[in-house]
Amino acid sequence: MAEQRRPPRLDQPREPRGVKLPRFDPEAFGRWSEGIARGMGTANFIVYMTIVIALWFVWNTLAPADLRFDPYTFTFLTLVLSLQASYAAPLILLAQNRQADRDRVSLEEDRRRATMQKADTEYLTREIAALRNAMGEVATRDFLRSELARLAEELDEAGRRRQRLERRQEEKIPPHGDGLEEPRDDLDDDRVRDGQPEARSREPEG
Repeated sequence: MAEQRRPPRLDQPREPRGVKLPRFDPEAFGRWSEGIARGMGTANFIVYMTIVIALWFVWNTLAPADLRFDPYTFTFLTLVLSLQASYAAPLILLAQNRQADRDRVSLEEDRRRATMQKADTEYLTREIAALRNAMGEVATRDFLRSELARLAEELDEAGRRRQRLERRQEEKIPPHGDGLEEPRDDLDDDRVRDGQPEARSREPEG
């Protein structure tokens, strides 16, 4: 049974017709270009390239005529250097673009961290101000010492007053003998008149 052909979907782009070009990994190519650009930007590359060009000149100038592969005016060397320059410039630009992308990402990350640090600093500033205001209402060490000293003085004064009151009460209470009191007659009693005690004197006998 022949397989039915599915109709094309309208929500997807149509595949291009014709020859399909090979695909490559842009990330891998970018790393490769950065490696080349990093190598060309070193002193070793300049020294090695200078040595190769010098040997090229010496060989194609002093060697026998039948062994010279690039006689004067060094056309092949000019072509090689032109190809190197034509490929080196795009590779260096590609490496710079990738570095610029990384720098932009790093700059955004630094800006985000700076924003977070600023918010944290403002929060800590408000908390410190709130703690400072709260500390203004907290009793200090000197204040507690003065209050404790005042309370101790008040307690000592209250103790002295209590002792004086106890001594006065002891002085007002008459001392008791052996518990037996002498009988008293009516002439020896004191009568209280109008709230004041009045002692009756004994009249002489006539």
